[in-house]
Amino acid sequence: MRIQESIEVKLQALAPAHLSVENESGMHNVPAGSETHFNVTLVSDQFAGQSRVQRHRAVNRLLAEQLAGPVHALAIHAFTPDEWAARGQSRTASPDCLGGRAKEAGGR
Repeated sequence: MRIQESIEVKLQALAPAHLSVENESGMHNVPAGSETHFNVTLVSDQFAGQSRVQRHRAVNRLLAEQLAGPVHALAIHAFTPDEWAARGQSRTASPDCLGGRAKEAGGR
C-alpha cells in the first residue's frame, strides 16, 4: 500500500465529512516519486470543542507509524463542518519549498 493510501485509511477513524490527502513531495528537493511530504485537510464533527493543538495531536496519534518512518513533513488543516463551510470549503495553499539544496542553488 502506498503511504498516501495508508494515511487516508488511518484517518477514516475520525469519521471525516471531507478528507483530502495531497502528496506535496514534488514541491520539495526529494527524488521523483517520493512520498515524504503531505498536506491533509480533514473535516470532522469529532473536532467540535477541540483546540487546534488537540486536533493535530489526534491526527498525529493516528499517523504515528508514518511519521516515525517515511513521512518527513505533514501539514494538517483540521476543521469542524461549520468551520469548513465558513471558509468556503477551502484552505490556504502550501508555499513553495525554500529548503535544502534548492535554497543553496538559489531555486525554489
